[in-house]
Amino acid sequence: MELVKPGLGLLFWMTITFSIVLFILSKFAWKPILNSIREREESINNALNSAEEARVQMSALKADNEKLLNQARAERDLMLKEANDIKENIIAQAKKSADEEGRKIIAKANDSIESAKLKALNELKTQVAVLSVDLAEKVLRKKMEDRSQQESFVNENLKSITLN
Repeated sequence: MELVKPGLGLLFWMTITFSIVLFILSKFAWKPILNSIREREESINNALNSAEEARVQMSALKADNEKLLNQARAERDLMLKEANDIKENIIAQAKKSADEEGRKIIAKANDSIESAKLKALNELKTQVAVLSVDLAEKVLRKKMEDRSQQESFVNENLKSITLN
């Protein structure tokens, strides 16, 4: 039963030993242990704060990147629109220039055709006049009494005359 009921001396020495161990631990071990725990807690808090700051900075950078990307897209769209407008202007100017040049060529061709037509008509008039004068001269030189004789003479001369 002694194991169940410890003696008074044993309790006394256990209490003193426990107090000495407690004193030694509190004097030499607990302060460094508590200091290292506090330092660890502070480093963890600092790391958490740094991580939060990094997250905030990353979200700000992400927002800035999105903003820059949207600006770049807007500039690209503006450049494409300006290029398309320039292309349309160049095409319109080319069409206008081609139409104008075509009209000039057609006008020159019409003038040339009209000039050739007038020249041909003048030549034809001149030849008709020359032929008429020649025919009248021949008719007058040869005096003919009979109308049928005159007609046969005119027909012979018409056959012998060639048009140029």
